[in-house]
Amino acid sequence: MIRYRILSWNVNGLRAISGKEILDGRKFPEFLNHEQPDICGLQETKVDAKSLPPELGRIGDYFFYLNPAERKGYSGVGLYTRKEPDDISYRFGPGEFDHEGRTIIARYPEFTLYTIYFPNGGASEERLAFKLRFYDAFLAHIRERDAAGERIIICGDVNTAHYPIDLARPKENETVSGFLPIERKWLDQLVESGFIDTFRLFESGEGHYTWWDYKTRARSRNVGWRIDYFF
Repeated sequence: MIRYRILSWNVNGLRAISGKEILDGRKFPEFLNHEQPDICGLQETKVDAKSLPPELGRIGDYFFYLNPAERKGYSGVGLYTRKEPDDISYRFGPGEFDHEGRTIIARYPEFTLYTIYFPNGGASEERLAFKLRFYDAFLAHIRERDAAGERIIICGDVNTAHYPIDLARPKENETVSGFLPIERKWLDQLVESGFIDTFRLFESGEGHYTWWDYKTRARSRNVGWRIDYFF
């Protein structure tokens, strides 16, 4: 059996983290070379090929793929992989989802990996509707590929906390996008379709989050949300 070590990370700007010490004094290229994951999926890269620093385009023996948004400095996903995929694609459904750089699909002999940056629905009713359309189209697509026999791994920023245990203040956020019943119901449907939240296979406790509001210094108080997943 071939084993893969896969990381997923919403970097909130790939160029921004490239110059920062992020772990044990290491900057991002050093971090990647030290950790040596087989695959590293990134979300919210906020960079296009023209503005990507050369040192980020080729790190060690990694192949690098980038799907930027048409709007500069916004959204985007990336993928570092030590093994060149059999196929790479950047879309899964209707054309309205192609402009924001939210998807990379990498097909390997053993599985198909999706690194996805799902929309945030908090800005307006229109953005919430867009998020829900994205959710529905992706679920239909992933069910179809599963039925066709593909072994699927989904990683990325889903922008929704599934259960009350997945955020520090569930009561206060029941009417906030990211914890709305309709958003959480979609995660129910994903799980009911056979996809497994792998973190919860190993950890059932509370207090484990992946996003904290930097404006309120929430990380130091661990007032966060678990919105990033592997399925």
